[in-house]
Amino acid sequence: MLKVMMILHRCCWLAFLALLVAQFFLDISWLWGWVPIGLAIILQLALGRMRRPKGLEAAEPPRPVEVLAPVAGRWSALNSPADKVPSHGVRAYGQAYAIDVVAEPADGSRPRFGWWPLVRRNRDFPSFDTPLYAVADATVVRAVDRNRDHLSRNSYPALFYLVVEASLRDLAGPGQILGNHLILDLGDGVYAAYAHLRRGSLLVRAGDRVVAGQPVARCGNSGNSTEPHVHFQLMDAPDLDVARGVPFTWRGIGVPRNTETFTVEMPQPAPVPGN
Repeated sequence: MLKVMMILHRCCWLAFLALLVAQFFLDISWLWGWVPIGLAIILQLALGRMRRPKGLEAAEPPRPVEVLAPVAGRWSALNSPADKVPSHGVRAYGQAYAIDVVAEPADGSRPRFGWWPLVRRNRDFPSFDTPLYAVADATVVRAVDRNRDHLSRNSYPALFYLVVEASLRDLAGPGQILGNHLILDLGDGVYAAYAHLRRGSLLVRAGDRVVAGQPVARCGNSGNSTEPHVHFQLMDAPDLDVARGVPFTWRGIGVPRNTETFTVEMPQPAPVPGN
């Protein structure tokens, strides 16, 4: 049901855009545009209700699943579920307990958000091209790295562009929101998702077995991203349209709060089993 409703929701907005364009060429009343908009709003409200925790789950959130951190070195957290849930403001795409992390060198060399420059090259950010690691022994369910790494959106003018861009990406489905991404099946109905990976950086493919600490990809700036960073989340299904978020805790770290800096030791993976 959730899958069907998500598809219908996107179709409603696409229908509205089609009617908007058609008005320039055909004699169509603008009132027709309210039909798909109204249906889209109703579907959005219904989806929100369906994803909202109920009863015991709302009173007692699920116990966090302990995994390794997907990064190594010195990082800081953004949009952390330690501060609020849903951490990104929505529960869609299994993001309720998602977290964003950026590499944070001790010398403060990471470019800050501001008015200028409007955009930056990805190489200006210390997160770009840093290795990412498997958070547990797992099976690769999905591995996508064909999307380009775009310029940063870490300025106020670019942020406005990002909002418009994100709306269009949402119409195309979760793959365009996450950009290049990796989904691992950790077992027991838990899946890990890594988003905004660098184009062409995946070291694994669907069906491969990985061990905890094994390098799997590199950080990029694809999809709905302001700057190179790692978006990580646990969820209960590999299909992002129907997945619900699962709480996590990183071994030896916990869940860092917004702006909190943390350091992860380089993982020492066990020998990789035959694929």
